[in-house]
Amino acid sequence: MSERIVVVGGGLGGVRSAERLREMGFDGQITILSAERHLPYHRPCLSKQIITGEWTPDDSLLSFSGDLDAEWRLNSPALHLDPKKQSVWVPGGEEIKYDGMIIATGVDARAMGGAPRHDPRVHVLRTLDDAVAIRKNIRQSQGLVAVIGGGFIGCELACSVRHMGRDVALIVRSPALLGGVVGDEIGKKITEAHVHHGVRLATGVGIKHWVRQPGGIGIHLSDGQVFFASCVVLAVGASPAVDWLRGSGLDIEDGVLCDATNHVVGAENIVACGDVARWPNMRFNGVVRRVEHWLNAVEGGRAAAENLLVGRNHAKTYTPVPRFWTEQYGMRVQGAGLPVLGTDTTDVNGLTGFIANGKLVGIVGLEEPGKIITETPELFRQNQVDTNTPVWTQPEEPAAAAAPEVLPTALIPVPEPVAALASSVPPSVSSSMSPPLQRRRHSRSRPEMVRTGGGRARP
Repeated sequence: MSERIVVVGGGLGGVRSAERLREMGFDGQITILSAERHLPYHRPCLSKQIITGEWTPDDSLLSFSGDLDAEWRLNSPALHLDPKKQSVWVPGGEEIKYDGMIIATGVDARAMGGAPRHDPRVHVLRTLDDAVAIRKNIRQSQGLVAVIGGGFIGCELACSVRHMGRDVALIVRSPALLGGVVGDEIGKKITEAHVHHGVRLATGVGIKHWVRQPGGIGIHLSDGQVFFASCVVLAVGASPAVDWLRGSGLDIEDGVLCDATNHVVGAENIVACGDVARWPNMRFNGVVRRVEHWLNAVEGGRAAAENLLVGRNHAKTYTPVPRFWTEQYGMRVQGAGLPVLGTDTTDVNGLTGFIANGKLVGIVGLEEPGKIITETPELFRQNQVDTNTPVWTQPEEPAAAAAPEVLPTALIPVPEPVAALASSVPPSVSSSMSPPLQRRRHSRSRPEMVRTGGGRARP
């Protein structure tokens, strides 16, 4: 009987990890459990082309290998995991046994206390269905669109709504847009661009209360302002999708706790990747953290698959230099590293450099793609990986706390020859950037088997 690897999560990280399993020669069964009813799609376009209507949902579908040979279980979220029995349960009470597992469930849109989420005019943006519902609400209503949150998604949404010719208000608790992520100078330019394009900006404010009325929703702010909106989008961050892991015995505080090789702490033959994984990147001080970037799902998914197949004892540490980008009003902001770690900034060949403990830990540029490519290797150079450091480092907590036990991992047989690829330095920064958002044709392969809701398979 052949082995089965279950991939929990049908998004970018899940599909890229499954592809890597096949590339490395795994010839057993791959089962992909997806909570969504759609095959994998590009999430970056949700706040842009899907909202504006430039793309249809089919345009957003991801391309993936025609040799994947996987069983897709759509609309079948994982409900419970028993790592000791190596079993996962899906709706209908079905138990699925696995020999190896990749957790790639990503994140859910964060709830906002007090917001009337039961009102059909109040939305979050995480899934393709969310984006379609927002677009429908905007097109079928008149009046103001209110976006709560000044991060990447909030700012991109406001930009898209203005492109649609609709009035939009951007309500932000912080004093500036994206300031903590891209630096004060670039954050100021982004803020000015929104004001220039007619966005009604309310910064440094909170929401006192909401008033639901037939014609719209009143939003009363802490500074006395009142916005009356026909459509509201909450873009206040995300939370790891780990509810299904409660009772499993795994550490799921702010994501699935992993060691530096993507292996889940306290479990055998389970790795995690993407937004849901919390691991110590030994390139950046080894503190356990999550990284919510598009490229991390790609690189992390591939690294997790490699390390699952070779086993924990032969796995390589996953030590990426994250990269990210956003595009608003035709302006493209790109970054590399972990700017959030910076305690000071400096100029790096016209880019904003972020410094921590005397080292460059991040760079961000506005309309400077060439310089980002040129200067990213400096982040690798200044942040060398200490190969003498154990792959597991205890999170920052009192010294008396015991380090988690790392269990031995049984190897899953892999056809020879197989070599795990180094994941610490990408072959090309430019080729690793997330794809430019432009209309494209997709050469998506047809899945060999798709099941929805645990029902019968259909070809």
